[in-house]
Amino acid sequence: MGRYVVRRLLQMIPVFVGATLLIFLMVNVMGDPIAGLCGERACDPATAAQLKREFGLDKPVWQQYLTYMGNVFTGDFGTAFNGQPVTELMSTAFPVTIRLTIVAIVLEVVVGITLGVLTGLRRGRPVDTGVLLATLVVISVPTFVTGLLLQLLLGVEWRWIKPSVSPEASFGELIVPGLVLASVSLAYVTRLTRTSIAENKRSDYVRTAIAKGLPRHRVITRHLLRNSLIPVVTFIGTDIGALMGGAIVTERIFNIHGVGYQLYQGILRQNTQTVVGFVTVLVLVFLVANLLVDLLYAVLDPRIRYA
Repeated sequence: MGRYVVRRLLQMIPVFVGATLLIFLMVNVMGDPIAGLCGERACDPATAAQLKREFGLDKPVWQQYLTYMGNVFTGDFGTAFNGQPVTELMSTAFPVTIRLTIVAIVLEVVVGITLGVLTGLRRGRPVDTGVLLATLVVISVPTFVTGLLLQLLLGVEWRWIKPSVSPEASFGELIVPGLVLASVSLAYVTRLTRTSIAENKRSDYVRTAIAKGLPRHRVITRHLLRNSLIPVVTFIGTDIGALMGGAIVTERIFNIHGVGYQLYQGILRQNTQTVVGFVTVLVLVFLVANLLVDLLYAVLDPRIRYA
């Protein structure tokens, strides 16, 4: 196990460098950040040259990237164009998005897996057909439509929730935004769990467990569910980073000042330091989540061993 973890950590290094390099190049060629900093009126040449020197934009792109990566390893993600360190923006944005992601993942796991198990065990019955139709509708409707409808009904018409989340963004306020954020993933988890349960239900080891006279709940939880959850865990693990990075629409709808909000503002203002800094942390989240998923395989299926 130890050798496997070390090998995976070493494999993460080129992936991290390649992903951050690609993002850095894309952000730096999408426009002139100095023009965005000056606003509608164009900067005069002297001011533009001074700003480029101040933010290191007068150097070649490869040199900017090496300087940036060197600073990252010391915990310095640069300075936004408003003079605020990017780490300060992260310290206020990431806790909010982490809470939102936790709510979304909990709903995705609890509701999605529960519905998937129920429909997988009752394949072809009315409850199975109803859940399949409901998940298909959720997948087909864009997230911004779902969010706006829930905000209008629950927040404006019925006044069950506040239409916008307060700056504190407590867990209670994030339940509905978390449901909106997790809606599509929840539908996929339900359908994936249903398919996996339905296929493994006909396996030899399940029939053997039933023939031994084991209780039904033990057959489902100890044998059927553990083997069926491997593809589901893979999807949920990779979805953690996707939820954190893809929360732009949800955070805009409910006025949540998290990672998505900061990324939106950084892209809108062409603030390269902010965008690259936040994306760098999101890349690390993706890599760590994938590593944890691989390690969970051995817990779910004891037949899996790491050399």
